Amino acid sequence: MTTSVLTAEAIAKSFLQGGRRIAVLEDVSLAVDAGEVVALTGPSGTGKSTFLHIAGLLERPDRGRIAIAGEDMTAAGERERTRTRRYRIGFVYQFHHLLPEFTAVENAAMPLRVAGRPRREAWESARRLLEQLGLAERLDHRPAALSGGEQQRVAIARALVHHPKLVLADEPTGNLDEHTADEVMDLFLAVARARRAAVLLATHNMALARRADRVLRLHEGRLEAVA
Repeated sequence: MTTSVLTAEAIAKSFLQGGRRIAVLEDVSLAVDAGEVVALTGPSGTGKSTFLHIAGLLERPDRGRIAIAGEDMTAAGERERTRTRRYRIGFVYQFHHLLPEFTAVENAAMPLRVAGRPRREAWESARRLLEQLGLAERLDHRPAALSGGEQQRVAIARALVHHPKLVLADEPTGNLDEHTADEVMDLFLAVARARRAAVLLATHNMALARRADRVLRLHEGRLEAVA
């Protein structure tokens, strides 16, 4: 029996706003398997980013259970949660958040260096991945010398370089024009699927969402399947 890479069970989360408690997630359950891409849709404010933060162990739910690769993280301490994020999870955001003083290959290699891998080994892994993403001629360029699409491809390489079991992508092409977004998404999904990563992708873009294996919508705190 295959264990899902991401398992979320009955997740609930609320926030205080103006003295009132607002329920964002009420009963969200989801499993994402290795090599599967699941798109999470819904208008702004419905809780997509909140759910990704909970799945990525950046926030804790009020109620419910989160497991990564079969390991229950619900009651895990911060050290264990940090370790799981570092080795098992990759993040891609709408804005690339690259370090401006480092080159493309240095930025992409950062998760491996943080994990203690030797510099040469980390750079070689980053170089190979950047070449897969079409950046063979841009390895030594700093972010300011790269286009928006190139910067986002470096961010994708950074998210995938350590072979994470789970990749969480929050509007990963939301800051790009349509043509560039299509190109970047093609590369991202091809590499993620080749590496058998489980991908949870939050997006407003239904054309983008339709590239996933499943499309779900957050509505009134709960998930609904989109046909």
